[in-house]
Amino acid sequence: MKKTFFHSLFFTTRFYLILGSTAMLFVLAYFFPALYPIALVIIGSLALLVVLDVIFLFIAGASPLIVERIIANRFSNGDDNNVDIRLVNNYRFPVSVTILDEIPFQFQLRDFTQKESLKPGEEKILRYVLHPLERGEYEFGNTNVFLRSPLSLAQRRVVAENGQMVKVFPSFIQLHNYELFSINSKMTEMGVHKKRVIGHSMEFDHIKEYVRGDDIRRLNWKATARRGNLMVNSYVEERSQQVYCVIDKGRSMKMPFEGLTLLDYAINASLVFSNIALQKGDKTGLVTLAANQVDVLAASNKKVQLNKILDTLYAQETQWQESDYEKLSVTLRSVFSQRSLLILFTNFESVSGLQRQLPYLRRLAKYHLLLVVFFENTELKKMSQEVVHSTSDIYRQVIAQKFANERKLIVRELTQYGILSLLTTPQQLTMNVVNKYLELKARSLI
Repeated sequence: MKKTFFHSLFFTTRFYLILGSTAMLFVLAYFFPALYPIALVIIGSLALLVVLDVIFLFIAGASPLIVERIIANRFSNGDDNNVDIRLVNNYRFPVSVTILDEIPFQFQLRDFTQKESLKPGEEKILRYVLHPLERGEYEFGNTNVFLRSPLSLAQRRVVAENGQMVKVFPSFIQLHNYELFSINSKMTEMGVHKKRVIGHSMEFDHIKEYVRGDDIRRLNWKATARRGNLMVNSYVEERSQQVYCVIDKGRSMKMPFEGLTLLDYAINASLVFSNIALQKGDKTGLVTLAANQVDVLAASNKKVQLNKILDTLYAQETQWQESDYEKLSVTLRSVFSQRSLLILFTNFESVSGLQRQLPYLRRLAKYHLLLVVFFENTELKKMSQEVVHSTSDIYRQVIAQKFANERKLIVRELTQYGILSLLTTPQQLTMNVVNKYLELKARSLI
């Protein structure tokens, strides 16, 4: 009991200031004896007030304050996640609290505190926001609360042993945002645009009577002859097509932008894209590519498929070796029995880097519709547009422009061999991939 008491008792800055001032007064009393009685009165009053303060703080028993951390069982990577601290004051007098929550080390917040005042019997919920930048397990420790009475000479520490582990998954908050905007028909506000359907390579649905505005090229002459009225064919968008997100986990995807690696951007975009493809009726799957391993999650349009994709994406990590595209082409050729849309998330830094993998990309494009998605280096672009002031600045700008031009040459090289490409900034990756998919659906290329 004594150990608990002494481990919970702390003194405030106010106490030490008064004590220090009194000590100085005793020193001055050596030279001015008239100050000695005043110093005695002050030190006596301080001792009495401290004893009263300690009694007030510890008289409430074992649970003077209820402390509860309210947190989701999983966080969304790259998004703001809320953490709530619920406080209930069981004292009969107002208290001031200082909260030190033991946040996971990944956030590197070593001086995180929150302060609040509570009236007698009052309940409050304090909220703070965490922004994780890595997937994985995050361990929360205890919540430490320091209580002070109106005297504020001593303080009592209350420790809520509420340590818990939270898993950080790919950005499901972004996924929910896209679903919400889709329901509210506000996808255009996020940059996703509907594409006008072109051509006739759609699935036949039924024959209906011609009405003004129907495409006369869809007239069904045999049905018109039988019925004596103009009849037209009605089509619907093709469904149940296979769409795979192919994620390169090589060293080139370890490059960071605004705290997230390119792999994390690709993972977040794959999750949102897979959900939209499922809503469009297509079958979605996942392929991950590393140095010596190609893992395939078979495409499906079942409701549980999105959870399977989320669980698979959660554990992906970048590798330091270069990915084996030859093994990728061989594996997909043997596993996939029908033509599919392959969206390859990778990052080619130079034309020479592309040319090493180009034979295998051409082999994939021969049997599937291949879309290569790679990233624009926004920092290099910013550097190439800066105003130069010295010779060294000119050298850096020329090099930045050279690397930026390499990206355009990569796009040209892929187009030359009939391979679709998408050059995008990491921040706009999700919207651009979704728009490209809708465009391919509208053009009936898949």
